[in-house]
Amino acid sequence: MRKVLLVTGGSRGIGAAVCELAAQNGWAVAVNYTRDAEAAQAVVARIQARGGEALAIQADVADEAQVMRLFETLDQQLGPLQGLVNNAGVVDAPAQLADMSWARWKRMFDINVLGSFACAREAIRRMSTRRGGRGGSIVNLSSAAARLGSPGHYLDYAAAKGAIDVFTLGLAKEVAAEGIRVNAVRPGLIDTDIHASGGLPDRVRDLAHQVPMGRGGAPEEVAQAVVWLLSDAASYTTMSLLDVSGGR
Repeated sequence: MRKVLLVTGGSRGIGAAVCELAAQNGWAVAVNYTRDAEAAQAVVARIQARGGEALAIQADVADEAQVMRLFETLDQQLGPLQGLVNNAGVVDAPAQLADMSWARWKRMFDINVLGSFACAREAIRRMSTRRGGRGGSIVNLSSAAARLGSPGHYLDYAAAKGAIDVFTLGLAKEVAAEGIRVNAVRPGLIDTDIHASGGLPDRVRDLAHQVPMGRGGAPEEVAQAVVWLLSDAASYTTMSLLDVSGGR
């Protein structure tokens, strides 16, 4: 049976890898993006070239009104939702807490935490068996930073991802009887352009020596874990925080 998946921040990096692998596994995929329509359409085109079904939908998950519009578009153009990947996220330039601004903190939590809350809420309203849905799966993208704390660099990002871990654990218990599984994946040093957006384009290469496996990871390696958690193969797995970090 055809299943519909929404991936927030699906135009690049881990999100794009999840979109493409999920499509290969039979999901019809909504590729959410904030600004880069060209990149999102490229993901859609690659999926369609392999015979899959995909649609790009613009929305900033930090804005509740845009989240509502995102889900309304999804309802109209792809149909009933069975999966959500809360992947949209940001980092900022390395800094210590004493040098961070309120605006930075607000942006960090609006996108990384409140955006995930809002998208999960709308997904549950559609998937919950108590609300007439068919059940489904939510996978949140956390980070190894939630365990490591990222002192001196990304303490605010680490705290936001720590919130995602707690959110995952609590929500999994809350909706387990409604046919919805909730898990999180915690990537480590993954080679994506999010590091450049934080001012450290060579971060994965520079820190690879700290990883027991001796290298950074690829987005596709994270995508394998995410798509497994979405699938029926993980039917008895909920409330899990799965590290994909090379042992770091």
